[in-house]
Amino acid sequence: MSTPRMLPRLDSENRFFWTSGADGLLRFLQCRDCAAFVHPPRPVCPHCLSEEIAPAAVPGTGTVATFTINRQKWHPGMEVPCVIARIDIDGAPDVFLTSNVIGCDPDDVAFGDRVRVVFEAQDDVYLPFFEKID
Repeated sequence: MSTPRMLPRLDSENRFFWTSGADGLLRFLQCRDCAAFVHPPRPVCPHCLSEEIAPAAVPGTGTVATFTINRQKWHPGMEVPCVIARIDIDGAPDVFLTSNVIGCDPDDVAFGDRVRVVFEAQDDVYLPFFEKID
């Protein structure tokens, strides 16, 4: 996916997430007190209200929980069709990402497919996408 995308606004709470891909690792905040993962990023653990949270790497794999195939070109340069999927993240219970499954024919994506993260760098942001695992 080499088409430029709208980039997120980086701030002190989310910068780690959007720049983690520089070393190829997917990271989420994890509470140091209860070990729960926190996503989207926020300054307090919603499970135990601890402020002791820090970025932690996860395996970078997951499962396609649900998806749709977008065939509408919403802006110039957008590649269609494209798969928009909810990915349940391995190693981070209750965390999911909505992203694209890339590198395959959209009609080859199915519920339960195993995927791994791949990052696309744009400026200083590393966008997480997913490819099917053979």
